[in-house]
Amino acid sequence: MATRQERDYLLGTHDEELARLALQHRVWRPRALDAWRRAGFTVGQTLIDVGCGPGYASLDLAEMVGPSGRIVAIDRSRRFLDALEAARRGRGLDHIETLELDLDEADLPAIGADGAWGRWVFAFVRRPRELLARVGRTLRKGGALVLHEYFDYSTWRLTPRSPEHEEFVSVVTESWRASGGEPDVGLDLPLWLEDCGFETRSLRPIIDVVPRSDFVWEWPSSFMEVGLRRLVDLGRLTPDRARTISQAFATAEATPHALMVTPAVLEIIAVRR
Repeated sequence: MATRQERDYLLGTHDEELARLALQHRVWRPRALDAWRRAGFTVGQTLIDVGCGPGYASLDLAEMVGPSGRIVAIDRSRRFLDALEAARRGRGLDHIETLELDLDEADLPAIGADGAWGRWVFAFVRRPRELLARVGRTLRKGGALVLHEYFDYSTWRLTPRSPEHEEFVSVVTESWRASGGEPDVGLDLPLWLEDCGFETRSLRPIIDVVPRSDFVWEWPSSFMEVGLRRLVDLGRLTPDRARTISQAFATAEATPHALMVTPAVLEIIAVRR
């Protein structure tokens, strides 16, 4: 039987969601690897993957630090951690340790880690500032924190313009905040980092304008079906309206010379003072 945490997980933990998250990581992997390198992540370090999900980034981090290093992967979903543990065993990455913890509630291990990483984690928790302080306490002095978080989700647009798509983005944002999250949390993080004892080293906006043929298109596109289904389940869209929005998006994907503007992400690299 699923636990309350599994039932409450925003987009589910089923096989379809595992596949979507895998695709999402493949799209974002080059930027994650680049950010980790610039933050100084390297061989032999202890690194924390905060809100690791199925652990696609954890596996890459484990390859980076090598067997002399250690990865501590933290998530509240037992289903996701089981998937990570299976992948870890299959690849012989014995230096990945998994911890089943609710990031909204649990104390994090004060292990003096060399670095920590999180992507779209602070946007979903109910007390992101408190989580940031707890993450800071897991790091040694000089330890690096790398984050990718949205700072303007509403930039997700299509050209030619699609009122149906803009409606979808608006309803997603409303439901996100109603669940206790904040999609634009990237606007708050720089100030919170200073308050929590970090020195910010780098702030980079990440936003793309891509045609249908670009691999980046696949990342937001893969969210449409699951997002519409969730909004119907929540009673925020009728099934008929969801079908209309889905059809409008399919039309946009088939339109020659159509472009997508992606949701705006802020990349943060900070160091614990």
